[in-house]
Amino acid sequence: MKFESFRARFIVLSLIVCISGFSQGMLLPLISFIFENREIHATINGLHASGLYIGVLASALFIEGPLRKYGFRPMIIAGGIIVGICLFLFPVLDSIWIWFLLRLLVGIGDNVLHFSTQTWLTQSTPQHKLGKVIAFYGLFFSLGFMIGPKVSELVTIWEPLPFLVSGVLTMIGWPLIFLLKGAENAKPIESGVPVTVFNTFKNFKAVLRTSWIAFLFPLLFGIFEASLNSNFPVFAIRNNFELSDITWILPAFSFGAILLQVPIGSLGDRIGRSRLISVLLGLGAVTFFFMEVFNSSFIMLLLLFTLAGVFVGSMYSLGISYMTDITPKFNLPAGNLMAGIMFSLGSITGPVIGGYIITATDGAYYFSFFTIAIIVILILNILFMVRRGTVAQ
Repeated sequence: MKFESFRARFIVLSLIVCISGFSQGMLLPLISFIFENREIHATINGLHASGLYIGVLASALFIEGPLRKYGFRPMIIAGGIIVGICLFLFPVLDSIWIWFLLRLLVGIGDNVLHFSTQTWLTQSTPQHKLGKVIAFYGLFFSLGFMIGPKVSELVTIWEPLPFLVSGVLTMIGWPLIFLLKGAENAKPIESGVPVTVFNTFKNFKAVLRTSWIAFLFPLLFGIFEASLNSNFPVFAIRNNFELSDITWILPAFSFGAILLQVPIGSLGDRIGRSRLISVLLGLGAVTFFFMEVFNSSFIMLLLLFTLAGVFVGSMYSLGISYMTDITPKFNLPAGNLMAGIMFSLGSITGPVIGGYIITATDGAYYFSFFTIAIIVILILNILFMVRRGTVAQ
């Protein structure tokens, strides 16, 4: 049986992205655990984690053309197959450099999945429901990402087991796309411009001119997601936390995001996203500051990670919704690509800077890194709001 309603499309796409979030949430801390046990340097560990997001960044330059040519369904299938095969290859090809290549390929596959599902949703969602729908979409990703670190704990039973579990779930996930009627003909809205790499860069330039502020929030979320999931396990192990402690603290960030992600998305529809984001960023900065103060307490970190998820765990979905508000519809594919690029830049730099801070200071200022990043983007958002208000007058 096939389904063609908007609700059916939303459910299927959200389930696919949930399983994708699960594989990412599992892979980052899992390889960090393995490398730390093998006594691989924290900076190398952080650099290695960036491989996934280098793949996301590299693929962003070339996937708009295939998406416009072949449509959403073939791209989702291709992305799912790439991720699934790579997850099965990790236990077979046990080498630090081959694992980096596999991470890069997982990044490419994941970006194809996210770009296709996200563009399809932002293009087809009614404007008055946009914040709520994208919040639910982000919630499903966060749910998968929250479960992933707990599954990585299976490494204590048998090292290949978490890779195999994630690979099986991925191969079950992407075929759900065949349940959607009409998916074989679904494509992005035509821009009227031939799809070339040169025109893709022109679209990037145009979307940056109209929507640059919205892309800072996926950038910030990328820093959170990648650094917390790859650097925090190293920080925690060196501060005498148990593996089971770490796999409770890490999912708390995603759990916090899930708690209020949909109400926050709906609130943004009503009061304006830019104003809401400023308040949430301020609260997030305070939360990370207190993490620095209570960095040796399991209970306090569990609570503070949850609060951080509540305040800043919606930054990606809020950024996407805000970008959709201020970007011409025909340029939404470029806007979604740019959001992915900025998310990737945050995800690449986050683990590298976090790993360096842990090594250089023995973790003394690890959480201050997040506080500073939040404050910088908060200031830029306030300046944008002031300038936009001036222009409006």
